[in-house]
Amino acid sequence: MALLRLSNVITRNLSSRAAAHRAMAKAALFADSSASTRLKRYNHHIEKAQQLEARALETAQRSAGGVA
Repeated sequence: MALLRLSNVITRNLSSRAAAHRAMAKAALFADSSASTRLKRYNHHIEKAQQLEARALETAQRSAGGVA
């Protein structure tokens, strides 16, 4: 039971971090920088958000017994 709650906390933390990176990606589009720099920053933050979301999904599945 404690493990299940810990995994929920971890999953929420990863999801929150992913949301923060999505927000940073959007902010990068409106920064006072060149278009190439804005695109590079946007892509970096979107990639990081996708990685964090994948880890959150993996954690959730593992805690539910879906993945060994």
